[in-house]
Amino acid sequence: MAIGLFVVALLGSLWILHRQDLEENRSSLVRDILWVEQNVAFSLDRDVEQMRQLAQDSRVADLDERQLDLRARHMLPSSPGLLRVVLLDREGVLRASAPAASPAPPVRPWVESDSDPAYRLARSTGKPAYAPLHLSDGDHQFNVFVPYYREGAFAGTVVGVYSLRSILAGLVPWWLAQKHRVTIRDNSGNVVAAKSQVEAGGRPELAQQIPLDPPGHGLLLHLESYGSETRLLRNLLAVMILSLAGAVFFSLWSLRRHIQRRLATEDALREEHAFRKAMEDSLETGMRAVDLEGRIVYVNPAFCKMLGCSEGEIIGHAPPQPYWPPEEQEHIQAALSAERAAGAPRAGVELVLMHRNGQRIDILLYEAPLIDARGRQTGWMASILDITERKQARERARHHEEKLAATARLVTMGEMASAIAHELNQPLAAIASYVTGCLNILEAGTSSPGEIKGALQKTAQQARRAGHIIRRVHEFVRKSEPTRSAVRINAAVEEAVGFAEAHAHERRVKIRSRLSREDPELHADPLLLQQVLLNLLRNGMDAMADTPPERRELLVTTERSGSTVTVGVVDRGCGLSPEVQEQLFEPFFSTKAEGMGMGLNICRSIMELHRGRVWAEPSPDGGTAFFFSLPVESP
Repeated sequence: MAIGLFVVALLGSLWILHRQDLEENRSSLVRDILWVEQNVAFSLDRDVEQMRQLAQDSRVADLDERQLDLRARHMLPSSPGLLRVVLLDREGVLRASAPAASPAPPVRPWVESDSDPAYRLARSTGKPAYAPLHLSDGDHQFNVFVPYYREGAFAGTVVGVYSLRSILAGLVPWWLAQKHRVTIRDNSGNVVAAKSQVEAGGRPELAQQIPLDPPGHGLLLHLESYGSETRLLRNLLAVMILSLAGAVFFSLWSLRRHIQRRLATEDALREEHAFRKAMEDSLETGMRAVDLEGRIVYVNPAFCKMLGCSEGEIIGHAPPQPYWPPEEQEHIQAALSAERAAGAPRAGVELVLMHRNGQRIDILLYEAPLIDARGRQTGWMASILDITERKQARERARHHEEKLAATARLVTMGEMASAIAHELNQPLAAIASYVTGCLNILEAGTSSPGEIKGALQKTAQQARRAGHIIRRVHEFVRKSEPTRSAVRINAAVEEAVGFAEAHAHERRVKIRSRLSREDPELHADPLLLQQVLLNLLRNGMDAMADTPPERRELLVTTERSGSTVTVGVVDRGCGLSPEVQEQLFEPFFSTKAEGMGMGLNICRSIMELHRGRVWAEPSPDGGTAFFFSLPVESP
């Protein structure tokens, strides 16, 4: 305590001495700036008086430029900063200028007619007036206007042109420039003139400024002091005191620094914990941590809410966990073990958990190793997403898609009903004809078993043909789950074309096939493929409604390329614009006046179900070409 008081007392003494030095320097600075300001004002007032005497000379009206130059040459050496004396008549026209300018100045170089405020002020008041600064060849200058009268009437003006830089150079003595930096600044703080033999480095120790009037107009005289006399004893004493204070307080500083670091670390730890706690509490994703034995060591509120349990009911439990459904325990344990053995892949694993009320929850679990500060694994950290609603929505969408597909099949069959009836009419008429012939032969009594047998065989053949047509329609229309089987693409195309032939004949459309020599085998649902083909064939027929009958032709192609097979349906219709082509496969978009806009969307869904794709592009012969591609290899 005593050492501390001693150091404080010494520092206080030094501070008092320093304050006294500052006050002395400030007083000296004030005296110097007042001296400079008075010196400038005295010099300008003296020059104005000389110009007034020049103006009031009885011979002034007869002065020419040579006489004015002679008088100005006597006046300029004793007037620091005065560059030129100009004589204007009552109209502001230049009469003479000294020293003589070469080349000669323009008629009005010093005043812009009567618009100059200083000129008008001097003329109206009869007193000298100072004009604002102007820049000439990099030098800031100002004019002073001294009016003169002849027989009581305004006769003209004597104008003195001053340089601020020359004023400082002539009126600021060398000894003052060695102590201070003398500047003149405008009302914006910009330096317009300066004189100093002091190196300006950094911030000045002392500074003082006062208005410089004359010439006024917001000019400020500014003095800055950048250094003071060196006091060796005071500096040595200050160094000794500071060294002693450093030695005394070093241990206290070290202890304080240690305590501050510790407190800062504790505060940062608390803030980090609070931040992470708030972040975990705000998550909608469940989080769960287990040790290497599978015992739960941490859960967040979202996971507790997902299961309808409190944190205390979950933490500390080892497998099997209370939220594992009894029928899923073995599957969950095996899935977690396999995932951890594989290094916790980022794909995650889908599991079924059990809510406290017994409801099953579909979740997607992502797990990663839990590493401590020393780099050792202490367990597993998992993020858990509730995908129950997502799976239900996906299932609803799938059922809805199936209903739309069934509806589309019904719509297709409704449009083709007349053609199917025509196709059925042929075998039925043949059956009736064969049966009538058999009856006639039997009634005539001239029949032989061979004739009747042949007629009955033909009747049975036509009946099988009619049954095949009906069965094909029934299988196409009925609602059933997709059933994949081995399908020959050429056979599927030929069957679909045969199914659409009657409808095409009715609409006077010719269907031509160009099938690949290879007939690759696909693993697909034949009815869904048939639905896509019939939809594309029907769209092609609709697109050629306005095409002349002789040009109505549909080309069906198959082509294998590597591991894919591509099927195309090309029409000769009016084609599609790029805008329509971009929206062609969107739901509820149709180019037909009464179309539902679902046919091509269903085709795309069927292709995606088979890991294929469907697209459209302009045909080189006019019209539109629709293609779909499917993988050849089995899944």
